[in-house]
Amino acid sequence: MRCEVLLYDGFDELDALAPWEVLSDIGRARDDVEVALVTLDGDAPVRASHGAVITPHRALSEHVDLLVVPGGGWNDRSRSGAWSEVERGIIPKAIRARHEDGALVASVCTGAMLLAAAGLLTGRPAITHHVAIDDLKAAGAKVVHARVVDDGDVVTAGGVTSGLDLALHLVERHWGAPLALAAERELEYERRGTVWRADRSLSPA
Repeated sequence: MRCEVLLYDGFDELDALAPWEVLSDIGRARDDVEVALVTLDGDAPVRASHGAVITPHRALSEHVDLLVVPGGGWNDRSRSGAWSEVERGIIPKAIRARHEDGALVASVCTGAMLLAAAGLLTGRPAITHHVAIDDLKAAGAKVVHARVVDDGDVVTAGGVTSGLDLALHLVERHWGAPLALAAERELEYERRGTVWRADRSLSPA
């Protein structure tokens, strides 16, 4: 399973690196899981919202099984970050193309706004950072007030630290509860909040 975390200038460090650490641990435990930090521009370094400079592994693959999209720079309308990338439109197009190719697309925090710009959330249950909820509604999503919202081929998570819960949920979904529990123990982290799933009889708020 090819898993990639998509970076861009202004992304939030924890949004991206928390899920990446969880998934990369799974990649070390299983031969059938490959995990990478990627950008649209190959291995050129990117500067995150809190100043970290990250060198990605490679460019975003044409075919990917799981694509994780972090947020960052949306709530303050930063000149770099999710807001700027929605304005540019290039990343939303890339996200949509991978989704149409069959990728499961997941977002952390205001990464959901990039998914919305890609047309993936119209009429669908989703969540984002609490400050951006009105923007998510305006983009056509049906906001569900949960920590993680699993709508099958699109999974969204709330603000910042929920990236850990998102990644652990995906581990359990794809590889089972024992491996997810082992990952929790390794991190010394206990999952929190509600996971809303489309196969449960719960209604979006």
